[in-house]
Amino acid sequence: MNAVDWLLKGDAVTSAVGLALLSMSVCSWVVILWKTWLLQRAHGDVARSTAAFWQAPSLMDALGTMRVFDREQLVIPLVEATQITAGGTLASAGDRSQQLTRVLRDALHGVLHKLQSGQVLLATVGSTAPFVGLLGTVWGIYHALIGIAGAGQVSIDQISGPVGEALIMTAAGLAVAIPAVLGYNILGRFIGRIEADLEGFARDVRDLLISQPADRS
Repeated sequence: MNAVDWLLKGDAVTSAVGLALLSMSVCSWVVILWKTWLLQRAHGDVARSTAAFWQAPSLMDALGTMRVFDREQLVIPLVEATQITAGGTLASAGDRSQQLTRVLRDALHGVLHKLQSGQVLLATVGSTAPFVGLLGTVWGIYHALIGIAGAGQVSIDQISGPVGEALIMTAAGLAVAIPAVLGYNILGRFIGRIEADLEGFARDVRDLLISQPADRS
């Protein structure tokens, strides 16, 4: 009996563990491939958008030019957040420096949340998949031993076959967890670099707008 037959002929717990590992694997690879494509685009978008901003003659011209390059909408929200309108609310209270700090911080949090999407799933799969596989192994060994005990005579072949098939679940759990952990760490490094670029850009924009009159934007 191969692993597939063993899984299909298993009980509800065995089938549930196998389906859970399969679902984790599919979700992890979808996130890894999607995030790799997204971060490659985002890295180029941020570089081109920030360059277009500093080459533009005014803030409004910069926004128009950046819309061509910022396909993932990572830099434009930071610039749009600086368009502070006057009003009688607490949001408009304080000097211009305080207002710019607040709106840029909020916009930056929104952008970083977009970049971080999917990372929680990879971390969850990487940390739980080995234990899910271990659960399947323990359950399979338990049922294998029950079957062997009811068979009367016991030989090494009767033990090694069912136990070896049950151990496949542990290997499956590791096979699901390892790509998720590697993906989380590698993608996290790329996200960190983009975050650093965005934070530096937001700080530079804040310093620029503080140094010039509010009506010049």
